[in-house]
Amino acid sequence: MSRRKRDLSAEDKRLWSHVARSVTPLDPARVAPEPEPEPAPPVVEVAPVKPARRTATKAVPPAPPAPPPLAALEKGLKRQLLRGRRDADARIDLHGLTQDAAHRRLIAFLRRAQAEGHQLVIVITGKGAPKRLRDIDEDTFRPDPYASRGVLRRVVPEWLSLPEMRPLVIGFEEAAPGHGGAGALYVRIRRP
Repeated sequence: MSRRKRDLSAEDKRLWSHVARSVTPLDPARVAPEPEPEPAPPVVEVAPVKPARRTATKAVPPAPPAPPPLAALEKGLKRQLLRGRRDADARIDLHGLTQDAAHRRLIAFLRRAQAEGHQLVIVITGKGAPKRLRDIDEDTFRPDPYASRGVLRRVVPEWLSLPEMRPLVIGFEEAAPGHGGAGALYVRIRRP
C-alpha cells in the first residue's frame, strides 16, 4: 500500500522553516534547502456589509437551580429514635384515604410542620392488606384480589422524592418497628 504525498500548507511550511533554522544538523551535507516564500495572495476588497437589523428577542431566564438531593437520617438521630430517647415532633395518619385526599393532606401537613418549626415527623401510610386476608385466596391462577392494596405505602415515598417537595423535605426513611415499621416513614423537614 503506497502512501499519499501530502503537501504542507503555507502555515506549516513557515513553522517548519522556523524550527529547522533553530537546530544544528548532524550531517552538514544533508541540509535541506530553504523553501521559497510563497507570494502573498492578492487582496480582494470587499464592500462593507450593513449590519443586520436587530430584532427584539426575549431574554431567556436562567434555569432554576436543581433541587438539593435527599439525605438519609443521621446515624445518631436513628439511634435516638430506636432507643426512645427522641420522638417525632408531629405525625399524620393517612390510613383509609384515597390517593388524592392523602396527597392533599400530606402537602398541607408538611407545610404546617415546616411553618411550626418541626424537624422530624412521622407519616403513617399503613402496610396494605393484612397477611391473613391474602392467605385466604388459595387459587394460584386467579389474580390476587389484594394486590392493589398498600397503594399509599408505595406512592408516598414517590411523592416525597418529587422535586416540588424538596423545599419541604430534607429526606425520609422507613420508621422503626416501634413507630410503625414498614407502614410508616420518618420525614425530616427543611427549615423555612
